[in-house]
Amino acid sequence: MSDKSFLSWPFFEDHHRALATELDAWATQALGAVDHSDTDAACRQLVAMLGASGFAKHSGAEQGRLDVRTLCLIRETLARHDGLADFAFAMQGLGTGAISLFGSDAQKAKWLPLTRSGQAIAAFALTEPGSGSDVASNTMTATRDGSDYVLNGEKTWISNGGIADLYTLFARTGEAQGAKGFSAFLFTPDTPGFEVVERLDTIAPHPLATLRFTDCRIPASAMLGAPGQGFKIAMSVLDVFRSTVAAAALGFARRALDEALARTTTRHVQGAPLSDLQMVQGHIADMALDIDAAALLIYRAAWAKDSGAPRVTREAAMAKLFATEQAQVIIDKAVQLHGGDGVKSGETVEKLYREIRALRIYEGASDVQRVVIARQTLAAQTGGQ
Repeated sequence: MSDKSFLSWPFFEDHHRALATELDAWATQALGAVDHSDTDAACRQLVAMLGASGFAKHSGAEQGRLDVRTLCLIRETLARHDGLADFAFAMQGLGTGAISLFGSDAQKAKWLPLTRSGQAIAAFALTEPGSGSDVASNTMTATRDGSDYVLNGEKTWISNGGIADLYTLFARTGEAQGAKGFSAFLFTPDTPGFEVVERLDTIAPHPLATLRFTDCRIPASAMLGAPGQGFKIAMSVLDVFRSTVAAAALGFARRALDEALARTTTRHVQGAPLSDLQMVQGHIADMALDIDAAALLIYRAAWAKDSGAPRVTREAAMAKLFATEQAQVIIDKAVQLHGGDGVKSGETVEKLYREIRALRIYEGASDVQRVVIARQTLAAQTGGQ
């Protein structure tokens, strides 16, 4: 049984506590029945289940304000139960975050009811083969042609690539050099010229793909926000969802601690439980400490955003860096405490070991987060002199 005492912290309101309890009960009952042998089919099923149960409604907001604490609690809870369920929910939010924050009334009315009910699968298409974390170097183009834009280029490592019904897409429109020269669009895969070039297999199976756009013509009304706002839109969305990546890592870490506690209190060595060994107790103490520290950083960032902070770049970067890095350490300790069973294919801690690794890379790799934190800290020091 995972620790729930953190729900009494002052970061949360009663509706957050009620949601966490309701979702945990639902996940315990529902998620065990999902067959993961076909990743695409499982992801589609999970999106539909989250929509039918009402939890996917929290992935979007028609009034333009996402409750970050809610997003974090949902991701933490789902990740603790099923990594692919967390992925399914997260992509509904990330894929439509730009619509919630910057979409027109017509765009919101068309798409959010579908994604929030699980009837449409969303994706966020930002990364390109030659740019990675350097978003300002993206080269995909959107060229104005009368009342349309024509898209040309590639995107890669796109979550839900190949199964999404809707992509939030970023392409260079040429208003300026660098970060100020690209825009955001809504794109559907039935557009002529769209191609799924490659499905990408990873150590933790998720739907991922490389996408190619060749003279894909979309109406100008598909643009989100104004021309040249693409970087602002992308960073605003990531500013909200970066904390939720940390929350998913926290969910994985909590599950790892649960598994380690179950193992060490029931496994006996020389007539006594493993948990009686001081070295094992030291590992348990470190795991519990890192989990609480990560939770404090995560829910500080989420609370600050929900309380009206225009940006939480530093706080979210700290949360993501610490939570993902320490979750890797916590899960590794859990594997070690399981001995040979820890590396047995299909064991819970073995699956967690594969799930956690990508979180230290996507939505800003750990070293990128260190740069962000340093720059924010230096800027605050300079501004104070």
